[in-house]
Amino acid sequence: MGRMTARSGPRLACSTASVLTRSLRSVFALLSDAGFAGIEIMVTKDPATQDPESILELAEEYGMRIEAIHAPFLLVTRTVWGTHPVGKIRRAIDLAERVSAPIVVVHPAFRWQPGYQRWLEEELPRLGRTTDVLVAVENMFPVRVRGRDVVSMHASGSLDDLERFPDVVLDTSHAAVARLDPVAAARRLGDRLRHVHLSNNAGKGWDSHLPVDEGVLELDRFLDALGADGFAGTISLELDLRRHGDDEASLRAALVRNRVFCGSHLALRA
Repeated sequence: MGRMTARSGPRLACSTASVLTRSLRSVFALLSDAGFAGIEIMVTKDPATQDPESILELAEEYGMRIEAIHAPFLLVTRTVWGTHPVGKIRRAIDLAERVSAPIVVVHPAFRWQPGYQRWLEEELPRLGRTTDVLVAVENMFPVRVRGRDVVSMHASGSLDDLERFPDVVLDTSHAAVARLDPVAAARRLGDRLRHVHLSNNAGKGWDSHLPVDEGVLELDRFLDALGADGFAGTISLELDLRRHGDDEASLRAALVRNRVFCGSHLALRA
């Protein structure tokens, strides 16, 4: 799996989305203190997340690699860098190039975005020939609407849809909501799988992003399978840690516990 040498082992990172309300400097300090060498930057309204100089200064200060840039596709970032998804992607690529991040994470089109869907299918593969940055599309999930059946908000909601794209991000919590086995999904995606968002899920039908050692997913089995299959991309923890609030000791302990869990199942590259 991946473009790197088979069985060279993956890298481990933590996404700034895990502690989204903090300043970027405090996130770098926290993740470095918890033993992480890699970080994924979620672009938000915080100007520091959009500024390559700020990111590079923090990366150098804390000795961390920028493993990925997550373009602003969340509901809370819907107006960051405008509202047109292609414009967001182009700016994210520029940011990634300037901070030497190898990948940009994007979301698939909503059903009411046929223009963006056509761009993903027709133009995204061509874009890959003009930059060294991979633009990888993340798997999403159906939602339950009160009084209605389960509905898919995205035009690309299944693995069949994702297989149209050359580069894909597998989010394990999203996979759980879609009732996919992450191990089977990763193996089916094969070399298309470039990046992983790792978290557990409560198994109650919504996207919960639990710590890796909680929930219904057997993430030990998933990590063992990634290692056995030679995945050489980045595994980025994307967790909901809001329960820890401002308790620094508790938050740090949770991050360390999740890092150690992953390290115990992977031969990580430096």
